[in-house]
Amino acid sequence: MVLKAFFPTCCVSTDSGLLVGRWVPEQSSAVVLAVLHFPFIPIQVKQLLAQVRQASQVGVAVLGTWCHCRQEPEESLGRFLESLGAVFPHEPWLRLCRERGGTFWSCEATHRQAPTAPGAPGEDQVMLIFYDQRQVLLSQLHLPTVLPDRQAGATTASTGGLAAVFDTVARSEVLFRSDRFDEGPVRLSHWQSEGVEASILAELARRASGPICLLLASLLSLVSAVSACRKANTVASVLLDVALGLMLLSWLHGRSRIGHLADALVPVADHVAEELQHLLQWLMGAPAGLKMNRALDQVLGRFFLYHIHLWISYIHLMSPFVEHILWHVGLSACLGLTVALSLLSDIIALLTFHIYCFYVYGARLYCLKIHGLSSLWRLFRGKKWNVLRQRVDSCSYDLDQLFIGTLLFTILLFLLPTTALYYLVFTLLRLLVVAVQGLIHLLVDLINSLPLYSLGLRLCRPYRLAAGVKFRVLRHEAGRPLRLLMQINPLPYSRVVHTYRLPSCGCHPKHSWGALCRKLFLGELIYPWRQRGDKQD
Repeated sequence: MVLKAFFPTCCVSTDSGLLVGRWVPEQSSAVVLAVLHFPFIPIQVKQLLAQVRQASQVGVAVLGTWCHCRQEPEESLGRFLESLGAVFPHEPWLRLCRERGGTFWSCEATHRQAPTAPGAPGEDQVMLIFYDQRQVLLSQLHLPTVLPDRQAGATTASTGGLAAVFDTVARSEVLFRSDRFDEGPVRLSHWQSEGVEASILAELARRASGPICLLLASLLSLVSAVSACRKANTVASVLLDVALGLMLLSWLHGRSRIGHLADALVPVADHVAEELQHLLQWLMGAPAGLKMNRALDQVLGRFFLYHIHLWISYIHLMSPFVEHILWHVGLSACLGLTVALSLLSDIIALLTFHIYCFYVYGARLYCLKIHGLSSLWRLFRGKKWNVLRQRVDSCSYDLDQLFIGTLLFTILLFLLPTTALYYLVFTLLRLLVVAVQGLIHLLVDLINSLPLYSLGLRLCRPYRLAAGVKFRVLRHEAGRPLRLLMQINPLPYSRVVHTYRLPSCGCHPKHSWGALCRKLFLGELIYPWRQRGDKQD
C-alpha cells in the first residue's frame, strides 16, 4: 500500500526531532504539522497534544521521527529515534530522513504489530508531498460542485483527501502558537518559526508612538473581525458606495452644477411634451398611410392631448422648486451612490408619469377588446368559458344571441387596429422608460453585490482562494521515494464573483422572454418591480 505523507516546506531545513501531525486513515495519508525538537519531556509533550486535540478537535499525535543528518552521527541518532517509538506508539510509524547535502531522502512507514496476513510486508511505500503550510493555512478550498460522470469515485476521493489536508492545517492553529524560540519546555518548528509578517515593523511602531499604535491596533482588530470574505465584501461594498457618493456630491455642488441642471430640466420636459403632442397629431391623421377609424382616433387623440396639457401645467407649477429638490437629492449622495441612483430612478418615474398613464389607458382598452373578441369567437363556435371549472365547455345559443354577438364582434374587430396602434406606440415609450430605469437598477445591484474584497484577494493573494491543487514532480529515482510539490490552483475570477456575490435587494424581472411577449400581445400590464407569486390585477 502507498502512503501519502504531506510534509511542510518550512520544516525541510530544521533539526532532527519528532513528526507531529494527523493521520487520516480513510485516505492513507499523514499530514505533518510541526517538528518537535530535542530535548523534551514526554509527559509535557503528551499534555500539549491533549490540549491541542481538545481545542481544535483534531486528532494530533506523534506520527514518527524526522532525521536531518548534518553533523551528528547517523547510527547513534537512528538508534535513539527508534527508541522513541515505544514512548509515542502510533501505527504506522513514519521515519523521514534527509541525508547530507539535502539531495537524497528516505521515507519509511513501519507497522510494529505483526502483519495479519501471512507474507504481508511490514513496511509500506511512502510518497512524500511537500506543501506550503502558510498558504494552505490561509487559503480556503473551493471544491467543485459538479463532478464528471466518469471517474466520479476517484474524483470524490481525491477532493475528500485535499479537504482533509486543508481542514487539518486550518484547525490546528492552536499548535502554531508556540515555536522553537519560545522559552517553554516544548519547542516546535512550523511556518510561524520563520517569523510573523511585519512583526519587527509593528514593534518599532509600537515603541515609537503610543497613541498612533492604539489607533492602529483598533483598526487591525476591526479588520480581523471582518476577516471573513463575505463580511469583508459587505464592508468594501459599503465603503465604495459611500466614496462614490461623496465624489458625486462634490461634483454636483461644484461650479453651480445643480443650478444648471435645474435650468435645463424644465426645457427638456417641455421638449418631451411637445414631441408627444406632435406624435399624437401624427396618429390622429393617417399614420404611415394606414386607414384608421376617424371617430375613435379623434376621441383618443384629444383625450391624450388633454393629459399632456395637464402635464405641462404641472411642470411649470413645479419649476420654482426644481432646484431645491435637486439640491436635496444631491445631498442624499453622502449616504451612498446607490441612494442617489435610486432617487434618480424615482425622479424619472415622476417625470414620465404621463407616459405611464398613456400606456395604462392604451393597454386596458386593448386588453378589453382582445378579451371581448376571444369571448365572441367562442360564441361563434358554440363554446363558452366555464368560470367554476376553468375550462371551455359546449353551449347552445339562440338566434338573438348569435346576431348580437356578430354585431359586437364586427364592431370590435374594425376598431381594433386604431386601438392597437395607440397601444403599440405607448408601449414602446413605456419600454424605453423601463429600460432606462432597468440600467439604473442594474448599476445599483452591481455596486451592492460586487465582491470587491474577494476580487482584490484573488488579484493580490491568489492562494487565499483555492480551486484545487496541482502536483509537480521534484525528484523520482529508483529505490527512492517519489517527491512531489503541492501547489495551489487559484479560483477563476468568474467563480469568485459567482461564489462571493452579495445578496442584493434589486428587483429583477422573473418572467421569460416568452411570457413577456405573451403579456404584450394580450395587453396585460408589465410591472418590472413585481416578483413572481405577487398578486396580479
